[in-house]
Amino acid sequence: MYMATTLRGITWNHSRGFTSIVGVTQRYAELHPETDVVWEKRSLSEFESKPIQELAGTYDFLVIDHPWAGFAAKHNVLLPLNEYLPAEFLANQRENSVGKSFESYNFDGFQSALPIDAASPVALSRPDKIGTEDLPETFDEVLELAKQGKVIYAATPTYLLMDFYGMCATADAGLFDPANEGHVVDREHGLAVLEDMRELASLCPAKVFSLNTIDVHEELAKSDTAAYCPWVYGYVNYSRRGYATHRLKATNVPLYHGGILQGVLGGTGLAVSSGTKHVEEAIDFVRYALSPEVQSTLYTDNGGQPGHRAAWLDDECNRTTLDFFRDTLDSLDAAYLRPRYSGYLYFQDNAGPVLHEFVQGKLTATQALDKLDEIFVTSHAKA
Repeated sequence: MYMATTLRGITWNHSRGFTSIVGVTQRYAELHPETDVVWEKRSLSEFESKPIQELAGTYDFLVIDHPWAGFAAKHNVLLPLNEYLPAEFLANQRENSVGKSFESYNFDGFQSALPIDAASPVALSRPDKIGTEDLPETFDEVLELAKQGKVIYAATPTYLLMDFYGMCATADAGLFDPANEGHVVDREHGLAVLEDMRELASLCPAKVFSLNTIDVHEELAKSDTAAYCPWVYGYVNYSRRGYATHRLKATNVPLYHGGILQGVLGGTGLAVSSGTKHVEEAIDFVRYALSPEVQSTLYTDNGGQPGHRAAWLDDECNRTTLDFFRDTLDSLDAAYLRPRYSGYLYFQDNAGPVLHEFVQGKLTATQALDKLDEIFVTSHAKA
């Protein structure tokens, strides 16, 4: 009796991350009965922090966050996809990147993954509560709307850190610039950004300090008071009919310091473990799942937020999502690419709690910036 080759994959626990890839995999198995891929899922917090080397020994496929690119290149826990995929396929992926998504998984020429999902902060609103013509266009207008009790956002440690990055990058504050010699950001600009962050936090309900990105979508979709979120990692699912109590309209983020806020690039990449015993089958699946045709149809139709630009421009993908993709593409293209040096994740894990304390009034701006600098120096030592 003929037995299919089974590969295992690990992704993250949300419709955007799980049902999308499972839907694609089911059709792939129907077309390739000799190969079966079984997917498991982990929580969002595990996705953001669990070391990939612990996963690469168990799974053939890993859906990963791009800050792992530097670690992967240094420790060879993932296959360098640039050595296994055809040059024409890679060129198509590069040319059709949403923002810097393709680049984000390349570190010193090592292509650790390819973007299967693209994301950055976008603005969200409730169309039944606030019309498009009344949406804030600038940060100052966001503050005015917040004074009316209509604004919420994600103010847990990780997402406050992403806000800090985005605001500093937009304000041209020398974020992670080596010229700052051990300082994570130019001192004067950094202090000003922190004060802006605290002002927004002071005008929003205290519940924001415990809301992650998914929580914000859920809260906004059912709230009787909140009508707008200025920036949060977008989830296209909430713009689809029937997914939540009320559909959410996604638009570009507001202006900050005169330019569109450079929210921090998110999204996920599909990677292959260097320990897989089925390289040929794994690479064939990668080519299928990341093709523009599958990204624009099966992947998106099953709840995904695709990584290929063709899907973001596709009429049908936009028709079913209140134009989620077209109306946020400028934000994706402007997104800031986080550092990916080998010790970077130490900084990301430890800097967020400092900002969480600061926006709640437990630290001064100077104290917060001093702590960030200390963590920054230590992160390089950890590398």
